[in-house]
Amino acid sequence: MAEDSELWDVICNGPFVPMKTIGEPAVKVPKTRKEYNDADRQAVEKNFRAIKILVCGIGPDEYNRISACQSTKEIWEALQTAHEGTTQVKQSKIDMLTTDYELFRMKDDESI
Repeated sequence: MAEDSELWDVICNGPFVPMKTIGEPAVKVPKTRKEYNDADRQAVEKNFRAIKILVCGIGPDEYNRISACQSTKEIWEALQTAHEGTTQVKQSKIDMLTTDYELFRMKDDESI
């Protein structure tokens, strides 16, 4: 269960990027792969595992949509937009359904 939660965090928050501090005014920069320690490697692997899970669960049409994405967060956002639409599309759907509900009436030849 803990791994599933950690993978979901990677999907929602983006991949872990190991950083190091250099210089006198303390600037953080990404580590090179040679500088990774075991904890860094395990954290980076979570992104690859999450990508594998997402890619294995989709079809060829959806794969074409996400093939250029680099992180699980990008993949997830592309899939969300493709299936749910943007916030404007969602609001438009809500408005249409609300209107349909408000106009719902029983016909003369129908019974309860």
